[in-house]
Amino acid sequence: MWGFALHRWKWFGLLTIASAILALNTLTGTLKPMAEVVWLDIAGEGGAALLVLIWLALMLNSRPAGRVTNLLALGLSGIFVAYWQDVMDEVIQLPATIVWDHWLESGAMPVGMLLLTLGLYHWHKEQQAICDQLRKREKLFREHRDFDRLTPLTRAGYLREHLALASRCAAPPVLLMMELPDFDAARRHLGERDGQRLLQEVAELLLLNLRRNDLLCRYAGHRFAALLTDIDARRALDLARELEQAVAAFAFKSGQGGTHYSRLVTAVTEAGADTPEAWLERANRDLDEVRRRRATNVAA
Repeated sequence: MWGFALHRWKWFGLLTIASAILALNTLTGTLKPMAEVVWLDIAGEGGAALLVLIWLALMLNSRPAGRVTNLLALGLSGIFVAYWQDVMDEVIQLPATIVWDHWLESGAMPVGMLLLTLGLYHWHKEQQAICDQLRKREKLFREHRDFDRLTPLTRAGYLREHLALASRCAAPPVLLMMELPDFDAARRHLGERDGQRLLQEVAELLLLNLRRNDLLCRYAGHRFAALLTDIDARRALDLARELEQAVAAFAFKSGQGGTHYSRLVTAVTEAGADTPEAWLERANRDLDEVRRRRATNVAA
């Protein structure tokens, strides 16, 4: 609420004008006999003037200073002046030679309506701009809810929303599932804090090595998923090998001063006729199979 203090000069100006009109009418005219006073007209015109003052008070009490506020205030003030002079005409008889009262009634009203219309037009534009900002903030808030709390990546829910959209692309998309198979052992060795930092830095490394239009998410725990569009399976496999090599060459410095190296296991799964959920299940099965096969080879 902006209160009276911010717009006190507007109120002071309107009070001055209303007092001047009252003084002019009382100094140049005479009170009408009670029998000639039409109380219904006074109630109608006086009530309209009072309502305009209420509108003005509500508007000024909810808006900052500025061009739009000035236009709205001037427009409402002009309408009030016209109604105020109408009330004066109902109780004060002016000489026939005086014409300024007619000019005041007939001039203040259209000028006030014009200024009020301009103010409402700019207020409408202002509200559109505010609504655009609110929509952007709402979208940002909605998307922020889909971000992972630990890594700078979105979560699995955000990925699911984009799988259905990606499946409609002209070129079939590819889902790349990735996992750090030794992460649990590394976290026990490094400690919880360094384990979390390792996950964060690996996520950043993957982001740096993916293309700009690829969507990378933290699927669950130490498993990641990347939605690759405009790419065939062969190029997706090449990209997966590059990511494995980048993670294998990454020397993580722990808080104790040691260096830790990680492994990345990847699996490429092309889009099929199945649903996004079925596609994800297929991609997870493919990754599990690659992980088991490599573990068997290492053991052998």
